[in-house]
Amino acid sequence: MDTPYQWTKQVASHWGGTRNGTIVHWPKGIGAKEEIRSQFCHVIDLAPTILEVAGLPEPAFVNGIQQKPYEGVSMLYSFDDGRAAERHETQYFEIIGNRGIYHKGWTAVTKHRTPWETGAIKTIPFDDDVWELYDTNTDWTQAHDLAKQMPDKLHQLQRLWLIEAVKYNVVPLDDRLAERFNPDLAGRPQLIRGNRQLLFGGMKGLSPHSVVSTLNKSYALTAEVLVPEAGAEGVIFAAGGITGGSSLYAKNGKLKYCYNFLGLKHFFVQGLKAIPAGKHQVRMEFAYDGGGLAKGGTVSLYTDGQKVGEGRVEMTQPFCYSADETVDVGMEAGSPVSPDYGPRGNAFSGEVNWVEIDVDKEALDQDHILTAKERFHVAMALQ
Repeated sequence: MDTPYQWTKQVASHWGGTRNGTIVHWPKGIGAKEEIRSQFCHVIDLAPTILEVAGLPEPAFVNGIQQKPYEGVSMLYSFDDGRAAERHETQYFEIIGNRGIYHKGWTAVTKHRTPWETGAIKTIPFDDDVWELYDTNTDWTQAHDLAKQMPDKLHQLQRLWLIEAVKYNVVPLDDRLAERFNPDLAGRPQLIRGNRQLLFGGMKGLSPHSVVSTLNKSYALTAEVLVPEAGAEGVIFAAGGITGGSSLYAKNGKLKYCYNFLGLKHFFVQGLKAIPAGKHQVRMEFAYDGGGLAKGGTVSLYTDGQKVGEGRVEMTQPFCYSADETVDVGMEAGSPVSPDYGPRGNAFSGEVNWVEIDVDKEALDQDHILTAKERFHVAMALQ
């Protein structure tokens, strides 16, 4: 859908991966009607534009924390003057090694990686990438490569890209794809540190990156639930959705676990006994097979420390469950991990007081139950 531009989504070098039309509607503030503006603008220009339109200063501090200056340029100058000189003169681009630079109508670009080539592929060194040069003042579709005719101009823009990349923390470049979804593999700092996390009932719509990672490792989920006389039913804890994830829930009164592998295969483990009415502790332990990524494991289910079920998950997703699904306690907010329930009406029939996630060695609890003393130590350690 980017004709006549080259390339597509994820290819940040060429206009096909970056250029989009923008409609500005402001009847009380813009005198011009149904006109086109050709000044270069970028998504980072939106916030400065809104602040200037509203007559508000750029915030220097928010809640006592000093803010970095906005990197964009207000577009307001162009609204009533289609011939106004361009103010956003330079802009770098980069996604998984695909990179480019715009400067005063010229673009220097290089496509490093092809989006649909996934898996364990070997990419070429960055120094071997072939750069192209376009004069988008006259060649706005980037159809005529001038790199060979104008090598000095190309080198000037390549140098400018490197200056901008250093300025805005783009380097060092990382052309890994799937691995970057998993902080453990990517080697980047994580929002949640440690091997334990305590969540509470009602917490829903959580970003996966705000929850301790359980990928490629052993882990346990322990929840304190209050079961009504009518019996237990519904989601206790869920991560991911219909295209991959895991869910601990109650079905027909019994504890059940589902691992959804990419939406292609579902692994189920169900308890043999119903969870009694009243306050109880339910637990799922996943003993990872080890020996690399995406391996399987043994699932054990417990109620109040007593084993009620066991089964196998033969394969797991190594990098992430989804780009947009969430983590939820006491219900599942997005698409359903398990076909046992739908996207609505899946809330737990009783109450979920808390859920603790333990990973690696912290998941190895010999009595398969968390005492109040153990939970107190976890809570204090997270202060």
